[in-house]
Amino acid sequence: QVQLVESGGGVVQAGGSLRLSCVASGLTFSTYRMAWFRQAPGKEREFVALIRWCGGATVYADSVKGRFTISRDNAKNTVSLLLNSLKPEDTAVYYCAAGRLIVPESSSRSYNYWGQGTQVTVSS
Repeated sequence: QVQLVESGGGVVQAGGSLRLSCVASGLTFSTYRMAWFRQAPGKEREFVALIRWCGGATVYADSVKGRFTISRDNAKNTVSLLLNSLKPEDTAVYYCAAGRLIVPESSSRSYNYWGQGTQVTVSS
């Protein structure tokens, strides 16, 4: 049984930072592409960042490029997302996802497994 468990969300002031973590179990973590998505109230789930299983290449949404950093530790089955220079528009539930489908990598349809989400709230 595959499980993805996120942690690290919270309330932070604009300009602040948070670090989200996602621990995976029940899958061969090192062979999965890992990603973070987010969903704000009344909006569709959107891609934030991904890190490939092979070589660890990363891709970011334009809205977070230069502010967020995704990383993975295959020895600990963990993927992390460092959120810097947070803005009120970053407020959302953040989801960790694992997938193997080839393309499109930034589509939620590329991911087989999802966590339950962790809330990030940025106050102005």
